[in-house]
Amino acid sequence: MGMKKIPQRQCIGCGEMKSKKEMIRVIKTPEGEIMMDATGKKNGRGAYICPSRECLKKAIKSKGLERSFKMSIPSDIYEALTKEMENIDK
Repeated sequence: MGMKKIPQRQCIGCGEMKSKKEMIRVIKTPEGEIMMDATGKKNGRGAYICPSRECLKKAIKSKGLERSFKMSIPSDIYEALTKEMENIDK
């Protein structure tokens, strides 16, 4: 039997390819809402980011989420993501 393929995703912050399980999924729902998806199963367009504040900072600076979702993202959403990231870091 062949090895099972592990799904790889690229971080929108650092650009590194890692397994899907190691990363956090940020989604844009069909209603246009942006939120973190801890389960990885929610409906919507997904972008992946490493679970570190550094990658989130890089993604904000390089407008990685804006490119992924093809829309401008208000700063309050970035603040909410930063808060959620801090909860995960601990």
